[in-house]
Parts: sequence; structure tokens; C-alpha cells
Amino acid sequence: MITNASSLTLSTLRQNFGLRLDSSDRFFEEWLNNAPTLTEAERQGLDRLTRNYTYLSQEEPPLEEIVKLVVVSPLLDLAGFYQFPFLVKAEVSTNIEVADEVNAMAVQGRIDILVIQDSFWILVIESKPARLDVTAGIPQALTYLLSAPSLQSSCYGMVTNGREVLFLKCDRHQDAPQYTRSHTYRLLENTMERIQVLQGLKQIGDYIGDLRS
Repeated sequence: MITNASSLTLSTLRQNFGLRLDSSDRFFEEWLNNAPTLTEAERQGLDRLTRNYTYLSQEEPPLEEIVKLVVVSPLLDLAGFYQFPFLVKAEVSTNIEVADEVNAMAVQGRIDILVIQDSFWILVIESKPARLDVTAGIPQALTYLLSAPSLQSSCYGMVTNGREVLFLKCDRHQDAPQYTRSHTYRLLENTMERIQVLQGLKQIGDYIGDLRS
């Protein structure tokens, strides 16, 4: 049976892939303890992002493509992901299969944005239109994290609807895959949380760089 990643739920991922929430993982409680201080230019970039999104939201909630252009793209730029040693790819096809004695499932999808270093996945990004709650993108993003190259034990994801952002970490070195999620950051309404989103993106790039050095 072939299934689209956008139709999966957390329950489906638990039943078919054994994915579990790891409530003991303190990663997202500690990751910003030593976060880099943003420059004035980076803070101004975040403010400009907010003004642009607010302006474009006056008529109707922005669609997914506008969220990618006005929110995701500037964040990737400010985080340094458009520069060496990273590469950014869009609409990346992915596939993951699971089978047992009774059932078989093949899940196909297209990753909105994938940040890589060589063949190593740095960050999977799932964008949703502003009218949807940001948590609606969690199952789809986790599905893509499960499809990352087998050489990786941990992968990171980000989900946004333009107004809010949350981060994910998926660990596959256990007997069954586990994931952790951050709280939901208010990108537009809270200056400190907006800063923490960019600091978090920078931290993810640093974590992977440390692992690969």
C-alpha cells in the first residue's frame, strides 16, 4: 500500500514505525543555554521578516508558498545555511517502507526544504499555510526525518505556519525510533522567542558541524 506522507498521523507513525515521544529528552530545554548572541544586522533581519509577513497578512492568511518566501527563506539566510558548507534543496522526493508478516506500507512525499552538508541531512523543514495550526505539520516532518540516510542516528526538523515555529529531533539509535519536540515559538508576537528561533537554527548547524568534525 502506497501512502502520502501528508496523510499520516502520529498514531499511524507509532503503529507502523514504532515511533515514540521521548519525554525524558531534555535537548530542547537546554539547547539555547549557550546560544550565540545575534548581531544587530541579524536582529534587523528578523524585524524586517516580521514587518513583511504582517503586511502580507492584511488581506488573508498567507498560503504555504508565501510562508516559504517571506519567513523560511530569510531565516535560512540569517542562519547562514545559504553559505558553505551547507546546501539547500527544495521539493526533495522521499520514500520510506515498513513491512511485517501481515502488512506492508510505502510512504512517499516531498520535503519542502532540506538543508544538507555533503550527503548528511542537517535540517528538514515543513511549511504549512497560516490558517493551519503549526502542530499539523509534525507527523509529516517526522515521516521525512525517519527517511533520512541510515548513517544518521539523529536528525532535526522545523515546522512553521509563518506565525509560529517548532523544532523536532528524531533519534533512531534506539531499538525503536524516538522523537522530541520543542515548545511552540511565537515568531511574530514575541521578540525574545523570535530571536530564539534564529539562535536555534544556528545551534542545529553547529551541532551537526561538531558531530562531523
